[in-house]
Amino acid sequence: MVVMNPTGDVAVQQRNLILFAFGVMLLIIVPVMILTVVFAWRYRQSNPNKVYDPNFDHSTTLELVIWSCPLLIIIALSAVTWTSTHLLDPFRPLERIGPGRPIAPNTKPLDIQVVALDWKWLFIYPEQGIATVNELALPVDVPVRFTITSSDQFNTFYAPTLAGMIYAMPGMRSTLHAVLNEPGQSWGYSGNYTGQGYSHMRFKLLGMAPADFPRWVEQAKVAGQGTLTPASYTTLAKPSERVPVMRFAAVTPGLFDRVLNRCVEPGRPCLADVMRQDMARGGGHPHDNGLGSGMAPGRSAPPIHGDKPTPALEKSNAEKATGPNVTKPAQPRTPGQLKPGDPRNRDMSAVHPFVAPGATRAGRA
Repeated sequence: MVVMNPTGDVAVQQRNLILFAFGVMLLIIVPVMILTVVFAWRYRQSNPNKVYDPNFDHSTTLELVIWSCPLLIIIALSAVTWTSTHLLDPFRPLERIGPGRPIAPNTKPLDIQVVALDWKWLFIYPEQGIATVNELALPVDVPVRFTITSSDQFNTFYAPTLAGMIYAMPGMRSTLHAVLNEPGQSWGYSGNYTGQGYSHMRFKLLGMAPADFPRWVEQAKVAGQGTLTPASYTTLAKPSERVPVMRFAAVTPGLFDRVLNRCVEPGRPCLADVMRQDMARGGGHPHDNGLGSGMAPGRSAPPIHGDKPTPALEKSNAEKATGPNVTKPAQPRTPGQLKPGDPRNRDMSAVHPFVAPGATRAGRA
């Protein structure tokens, strides 16, 4: 029921979409359930007023009702789903913090970097210079922009009272825009099974007044565990379960980018640097087909060396030539083997001579 009691505007719109779809589908389910009882009662065996027509086979009115009602419902659901899919796109910046409350122009959202670890959540506040584990604090009515990645496994970042799910993937960056409208405490978790510690991979979601958020940041800086460095991150990233809330007073600048590019360990090259070196050597971007589209090479992409080969079906007979007969038997078949009725097909001793004790071949024939 936490999904039905959201505290963020995005989650409220998603809740309303669920209720709308549920209500529209009830327009079919409820009448069918009622008519099932009505028909059973009206056409029961003991009813003397029932009408039995064995020649009934078609009703235009019933056909129109049976087909038009589901069609209208599908059209309504499709239209609402299409518009809500674009309006609630997690990559789309927010245009409001609530019904009738648009966001003022040039409003800067609160940036939070999220890393899914095994089995815990790391939150980095780059502007505030702090980091937390399994605790996410948000000021009320302030738009938030989450940048999400993962250390090793696919996860889903999900706070039911805040917004919908979005994947956290190793080496990839996801984005989620959301806002919290009510103070209080709730929780979030991973919606993607990741092994032994998945059940306890949860974090606290704290909604606080805008005036209380700076005090929470200052408290984290004073009572934190020091600086979150690449070395301490490597230790933190090791699999562990039921991790309590942790706070770090400072964070090494650029740590999230190193996690994203999978180069936190000393001496390990970053993915961005490897791709940059490939481009400098003329190899091109691994997801570029030479046309600047950013997509992987397809069938229409030209080969790296030489001309594009002509498919065999498009070649002329003179170009195809001939090759060796690879289906011809290596040895000639035994005479009579392919002739039905040939006596040698019955007397296999003609192929594999075998004389049984006390019997002659003539006798067996």
